[in-house]
Amino acid sequence: MTRLNFKLEAEAPGSRARAASFHTLHGEVRTPIFMPVGTQATVKSQSVDSLLAAGSRVLLANTYHLLLRPGPEVFRKFGGIHRFMNWDGPVLTDSGGFQIFSLPHSREMNEDGARFQSYVDGRMHLLSPEASISMQRAIGSDIMMVLDQCIPSTAERAQAVAAMELTHRWAARSLIARGDSPQALFGIVQGACFEELRRQSAATLTELPLDGFAIGGLAVGETKAEREDFTELTASLLPRDLPRYLMGVGTPIDILEAVHRGVDMFDCILPSSLAQRGVAYTSLGKLQLRRTVYKLSEEPLDPACPCATCTRYSRAYLHHLYKADEVLGWKLLTSHNLVFYHAMMREIREAILEGSFADYYRGKREALVRADDENPAMPPRRKRSRPRRETELGDYGIHESPAGHASIRQRSSGEIMHSVSEPLEEARRLYVEQTGLSRRLCEPGSEPLVIWDVGLGAATNAMAAIRCFESLPGAPSRTLELCSFERDLDPLRLAARFPSRFPQLRHEAPHALLREGRWQNATGTLRWELLEGDFLERMEGTPAPDLIFYDPFSYKTDSPLWTLGTFERVFSGCATKPALLCTYSASTAVRAALLAAGFHVGHGVGTGPKAETTLALTRPEAEPTVRLLGPEWLERWRRSGARYPHGLDEIDRRGLEARIEAHPQFAHRSGTLNFT
Repeated sequence: MTRLNFKLEAEAPGSRARAASFHTLHGEVRTPIFMPVGTQATVKSQSVDSLLAAGSRVLLANTYHLLLRPGPEVFRKFGGIHRFMNWDGPVLTDSGGFQIFSLPHSREMNEDGARFQSYVDGRMHLLSPEASISMQRAIGSDIMMVLDQCIPSTAERAQAVAAMELTHRWAARSLIARGDSPQALFGIVQGACFEELRRQSAATLTELPLDGFAIGGLAVGETKAEREDFTELTASLLPRDLPRYLMGVGTPIDILEAVHRGVDMFDCILPSSLAQRGVAYTSLGKLQLRRTVYKLSEEPLDPACPCATCTRYSRAYLHHLYKADEVLGWKLLTSHNLVFYHAMMREIREAILEGSFADYYRGKREALVRADDENPAMPPRRKRSRPRRETELGDYGIHESPAGHASIRQRSSGEIMHSVSEPLEEARRLYVEQTGLSRRLCEPGSEPLVIWDVGLGAATNAMAAIRCFESLPGAPSRTLELCSFERDLDPLRLAARFPSRFPQLRHEAPHALLREGRWQNATGTLRWELLEGDFLERMEGTPAPDLIFYDPFSYKTDSPLWTLGTFERVFSGCATKPALLCTYSASTAVRAALLAAGFHVGHGVGTGPKAETTLALTRPEAEPTVRLLGPEWLERWRRSGARYPHGLDEIDRRGLEARIEAHPQFAHRSGTLNFT
């Protein structure tokens, strides 16, 4: 029996989302819940009254900071943090592990704990599991956290193992130090971005009589996709009848995605820290109040929000407060952001209880990533000068990355082609090197090597293949036929205006392709054809491919190209010879669709923001070096809340499940197939 009397009230169909309740020393908590961060016994810029008005129910405070100031003697005198700050609701205290992690040059770590120098008075302190629990007992929090060793999520395996094992030993010591205190105590699952370590950590900690579990070691360096994958994995390993807490996350979309994956509790400083920078979350998207377009706006911040900020003040006034660096602006925006967060959590809970969370999730996730300049309901930007207009064409514009390279951005969806890495470098790594294109071109054979380039875009992938062909010493053994599929040529037309910013276009081929729909080199050994229009219509009659560069926009923007039916037709179009498909997506649903369509599916190289991409083969024996997805992936797929491709009804889903379960890829355990 735990100290929280946890009750699971509902689980959402088609999702891992769940609604629950539990009881603390200072009242009931209903989940999913967002906890504002009151690091030093205060949420920055907010009073207790404003927190209550916003809907706050649980606050988070930090052991490390409160240990240094005001210190344990103050809390003992006041009988705990509740009387000290005049807050009568539940409080969760972090153990201080993350703050110690944030001071790499001012601390020493060993088995005893973390020895560090105070930023308040310069004195040395030892924060051990026992000292952390002692301080949390003095604070009187309703939920305490065990002391853990936090490391970057991208750490090497040896470092991750050492930190995880130390965290386990410290958790056992924390339990002993808790003694008979009625305060609840949560463990923290570590393991960085290593699946087997996450499993090991969860298995070890769930053997201890803890009252709940946190997912730690995320939001400290990994990609968004990795965070979501490891959140889903770890949540699935934790007890169903205890609360699950994702530490330090995050934005509204991050929270929605984590709820979908089975998490109950969240904390983050973003509602306040973004408000300090003039950023507000609204029902119409995220607003940047620093924009001059709001200088004369009489509109409320969010016409759908009932908070005092929205009902009493205009965007123009909030813009003025931000520009004048007035504290009131920070206070008003923080208050609104907290109202937005808490309202979203109530909506999520209601949708779970009503059984409609899947529909809510699909609609809400699009709204949460919308920026103010991407919504027609928002004020338009100032009239642009002619040079700025020239960098847009139709639905597309030029995007300049922080690293200095140019890409094409679709304005309606916000998606950016090759958004992080230098485009040609990413194309070379993902599509040219990974497929062994130069080796294939030099292999003996009379048949041309055929590439399907699905999603021509700004011709980055196609030109990477052409440059590979042209860089080979001597004449290649095989001719190359490059078939590019595209329904909208505006990205290429726009990029072609600026060849100085798009180096792949400093070549005659893409310009000839735009003019004539085809191009070939002087010897006729390299032919490039444009197949404009719908991909599924144009692929009929096209020579069967050896390689497929599958690079359309994401499912969110271009969903018809990511369905099971589409991949079945692609597989059929490759039936006459071995073919290898490469794509940037590593989503569970995409891989499931490829498997159900008949492909063997494997791990692809990481590139840009993605730790991993995907390879799909029609005949795996032709590519023995590809690491195929193995039993561990199959187990994750069975547990996944997002395992089905779009557009399948219940009968179709059962059929897809049957195909994957019976797939020969998972029937093998040895031989030429290389599983992971």
